[in-house]
Amino acid sequence: MEQPTPRTTAVVPWLLLLCLVCRAPQARAQPDHNDFISIDCGLPGETGYRDNTTSLYYTTDAGFIDTNAGINHNISAQYINPSIPTSLHSVRSFPSGERNCYTLGSLVSGFKYLIRGQFLYGNYDGFNRLPIFDLYIGVNFWTTVNISSSDAAVYAEAIMVVPEDSVQVCLKNTDRGVPFISGLDLRPLTIKLYPLANETQALVLLHRFNFGPTDETIIRYPYDPYDRIWFPFVDMTDWAEIKTGEKVKIDDELFQPPEAVMQTAVTPQLVSKNIEFTLDLQSFPSDLGYIHMLYFCELEHLPTNALREYNFYRNDVLRHSNYTPPYLVNDCIYSSEPFQVDQYKVSLNATTMSTLPPIINAIELFAVIPTTIQGTDTQDGAIICIHELARWSLS
Repeated sequence: MEQPTPRTTAVVPWLLLLCLVCRAPQARAQPDHNDFISIDCGLPGETGYRDNTTSLYYTTDAGFIDTNAGINHNISAQYINPSIPTSLHSVRSFPSGERNCYTLGSLVSGFKYLIRGQFLYGNYDGFNRLPIFDLYIGVNFWTTVNISSSDAAVYAEAIMVVPEDSVQVCLKNTDRGVPFISGLDLRPLTIKLYPLANETQALVLLHRFNFGPTDETIIRYPYDPYDRIWFPFVDMTDWAEIKTGEKVKIDDELFQPPEAVMQTAVTPQLVSKNIEFTLDLQSFPSDLGYIHMLYFCELEHLPTNALREYNFYRNDVLRHSNYTPPYLVNDCIYSSEPFQVDQYKVSLNATTMSTLPPIINAIELFAVIPTTIQGTDTQDGAIICIHELARWSLS
């Protein structure tokens, strides 16, 4: 029998070993009992902690990224104060490599998730150089992270249907400063939530505001079971706060705003005034368009001779007329398909029949991005190995 050449016998064992490595599952940290993944990026050591505000358990990023990738830092002491969450005290920076990725595993293929990155520069490197870099979900562009201040946290959030049992969040160096990340969160959503997030497109959050709370309260988990972050928005000059301690019925399968958000609202200081505001779009031009959700709930028990009725205009175009918010039940005016605009302006104008000015409780505004581009399949490497083994065995 003809004996194989020394070259073949030397290569096959190494190729077989490579194939086994390619096929071996990657070690991944596991979600907590809520199926939440909460990562404090750059946290030293191997022990996590429970957040005092949310009671969520934050873990180190050791199980989610190559241990040789990036450098751990703490933000400068001058930026640490009681209002800054512990998860923002440390960062992992990536001075080397064009693209560095976190792998979030133990997901369910075809399910919907909220993915959020958190970024607080805090002059962690002592250089006072504010970076700009890009985020990707797998091979799909997510957003550009533009750090405009050392002491202001930046949040990037996407809602998407995952095609596999894991997803990669990648930071890409665009030669405008060193990419870094403070925290990374993943939260499962019900499949009915945000119906325009589907297999072909994702939603990138531009704004999520809770109108009314003058104490600057931020609403998130456990008040929001999905840990969406609702930032307060109130204009003390023109708006007055309305709030209630009564229970608000959340009768909404598509968006499910938290009750705590629906228990506050704003209305004009003067009865004769309307509500108007503009939200920024320039930071995220979207070819596919934008979607919004405006949340309403009447919080005052009105006498029979009183009427709160108003028209909703987007960019001075009437979108909904003669609207009256229901009493202690949430309601939502939302996009059934993306719309194209160069600016986003909301006007809520009282009708001629109305005896009371308009109100609004909350708003969400998203950009729509495509997710149809697929990366290399995880089995491709194994298939290549099998082909190579067959070729070498026949040589």
